[in-house]
Amino acid sequence: MRIVSKKDDEIVVLALPSEEIQKGEYLIIEDTTVNKEMVVQVYEETYLDSSNFLDDIVRDEVIKSSAPSTENDPLQIGALSCMLMDMRFLKCKIRGTFEEGKFIPISAWLPSRTVSKIKHVRINDLYSRVLGKTDLNITIGITSDGQPYHISLNNLDGQLNIITGKKESGKSHLSKMLVSKLVENGAYVIVFDINNEYGGIAKRSDGSENNITKRVMCLRPGDNLLFSMNYIGKRTLVNVLQNVLDTPGVSLREFIRIIDSLESKGYLTIKDLGETIQSWKCNEFVRDALFTRYYSLLSSRLFSDEIEKTFELEKLFRQHDDGIVFIIQLGNTSPLTRKIVVEAILNKLCDLLESNRIPPTFLFAEEAHLYLRDTYWDDMVTRMRHYGIFTTFITNQPDAIPRGIYRQADNIFLYNFVNSNDLEMVSKASTVDVDTIESLVRTLPPRHCLVIGKVAANMPSLVQVAPVDFQALGETKRFFKNKVQVIAR
Repeated sequence: MRIVSKKDDEIVVLALPSEEIQKGEYLIIEDTTVNKEMVVQVYEETYLDSSNFLDDIVRDEVIKSSAPSTENDPLQIGALSCMLMDMRFLKCKIRGTFEEGKFIPISAWLPSRTVSKIKHVRINDLYSRVLGKTDLNITIGITSDGQPYHISLNNLDGQLNIITGKKESGKSHLSKMLVSKLVENGAYVIVFDINNEYGGIAKRSDGSENNITKRVMCLRPGDNLLFSMNYIGKRTLVNVLQNVLDTPGVSLREFIRIIDSLESKGYLTIKDLGETIQSWKCNEFVRDALFTRYYSLLSSRLFSDEIEKTFELEKLFRQHDDGIVFIIQLGNTSPLTRKIVVEAILNKLCDLLESNRIPPTFLFAEEAHLYLRDTYWDDMVTRMRHYGIFTTFITNQPDAIPRGIYRQADNIFLYNFVNSNDLEMVSKASTVDVDTIESLVRTLPPRHCLVIGKVAANMPSLVQVAPVDFQALGETKRFFKNKVQVIAR
């Protein structure tokens, strides 16, 4: 391999047909004259573009088709010509430099064309040089060269993550794997489960228990997920009315007065709230507006006055010092109820974390595009990281996530996209250039993703996600899958 040219952050390398280098793999350009090594990633490959080669191809095809015969080529000129026509240009992006054993993520130098040596490097070997020794490593798949691909849970801790790609590409598969591995290692996790599919992580594929079975708790609003009004508190209720139920300012002020009145009397219940609104002295239209919001709260089935049935997050956190995952099953709830539940739980989490009543928590927002627009996530993401909520968004609509969130993302697991607008949206906010994303992601098969960010040492990596030994659930239901084909006679 030889260096052909360099422009900005791109280097073009000439490669022989026998040098098997695939898109997404890494090369090291070693220049012994300056004792430096440049790390580059192949993002595209093309043939040598020459009119002479085109003429040769046309001439060869014409000769073969018009006069098929045994070729006599003692000097093997034909073989040499074929090799020349099969030579490739590897378009590479510069990822950094090794200088005196230290990795620097910039390259302000130009390697020599004549003395530089170019060699292929395995991604795991490259990571070990960049990151050194890491702990809490988990295997999520294999690299293009067949090596196990590891990430450190430390690089998910305290980070904002995004898993995105078109439907049926394998996003939820990876998300469930990460949830399972986090709980195995003693983390506390909350999942907003839109399709009621995460409960399967509690059992192996054959239905038997696994090592996290007793640490998986599925919660359903109106069933085993009920909160008392006193527990939820004024701040959360006001935020639900303001951010989900679009309560006008005048009505919101009256609602706050009602809550203050009930709290001062010591009986803030869902029943007393309804009765107080009905008898409250205020404008008739304001009262009607408050009643409308009250019935929305009631229809969410999230609140109960039966204290023995209600739920307190911090109690269960204390009972499971080895980690637990709360799976909030929202599959059978209305869109409005879903938004109320998400907003209420988020606010309560922030209250508990702010007062140090629970440890830092990982939050997985499945199908985030279904409720992301209607809450104030863009503002909360920044504050939640300081509180101790580390969020992972899973969505097949990248444009539903505000750009402000993308810009703060530490890790992105990017599955197949073909739409240019989707790819552009992700590339603008990530640390990776548009060329790399568009070239590598468009051709990704299912269960393959491009890993970007801190978990990948800020060097994008193509990974085939590994299968898992738990009940995946969530598969697309099909009508003809179990139908017997009738053969016409």
